[in-house]
Amino acid sequence: MPLIQRSVAAATVALVSLSLAACAGGSSGSQASADNPYDLQQPGTLRAGTLTDAPPNVFLKDGTFTGFDNDLLTAVAAKLGLKVEFVGTEFSSLLAQVKTRKFDVGSSSISITEARKKTVDFTNAYDFGFLGLDVPKGSSITSFDQLAGKRVVVVQGTVQDDYATREKLDPVRVPDYNAALNQLRAGTADAWITPAEIGEKTAGDSGGRVLAVAKQLDPGGIAYAVAPGNDTLRAALDKGIDAVVADGTWAKLQKQYYPSREIPADFKPGSGAAAAE
Repeated sequence: MPLIQRSVAAATVALVSLSLAACAGGSSGSQASADNPYDLQQPGTLRAGTLTDAPPNVFLKDGTFTGFDNDLLTAVAAKLGLKVEFVGTEFSSLLAQVKTRKFDVGSSSISITEARKKTVDFTNAYDFGFLGLDVPKGSSITSFDQLAGKRVVVVQGTVQDDYATREKLDPVRVPDYNAALNQLRAGTADAWITPAEIGEKTAGDSGGRVLAVAKQLDPGGIAYAVAPGNDTLRAALDKGIDAVVADGTWAKLQKQYYPSREIPADFKPGSGAAAAE
């Protein structure tokens, strides 16, 4: 074959190959989008990062991830036709793992803050929270305003960490709730700033060795975290949250996990458009 003919033939083959590749890529992308409208790691499965040691909010019991936040997320996912795969992690790394899409969603009573909005996007708030204060038996500490100069422990990266830093308490940062509790038990911390529900349960389970002495409202609200820009998933979760509020699931789980907690009169879960039964 003359050189010019070989060149034309080669160019034609190259163009056909590029055209086929483009068509194949377009077909694959469209198919993936149709099968996976929420851009999940695995179609049909919501991979959720959570904690193992923070009852009653999120915890591991008999090999199953449960707690208010996780049970609510399971109900929300069911409204979307999804199942949930929970994976344990540490809170200090959870938001970064959501941002990089190791997890589709973060479920761990995550308080909404302006700083965290720089890392992840949030659903509408589905819960509210209080900062709690736990101390060892015999402590003279009874309020947050007595913490200056004390050895105060917090879980790294939490809103409680933010509070302690903002109040210039120079907190001792630990990776998880068990480590914080161990600080109190060992007498190496004077106080632990914690989510109030977790602090109250921990105190109740301690046989009197730990006391929950104070709490104050955390104004930010609590939400699920999703990767920045995944607006389709975020909007779907918002819709699911409204659905579980409307059908009474939210109220049922509130009573199950926080039987004595009073709901602030001005708090409306989700968009506020759905009325809890």
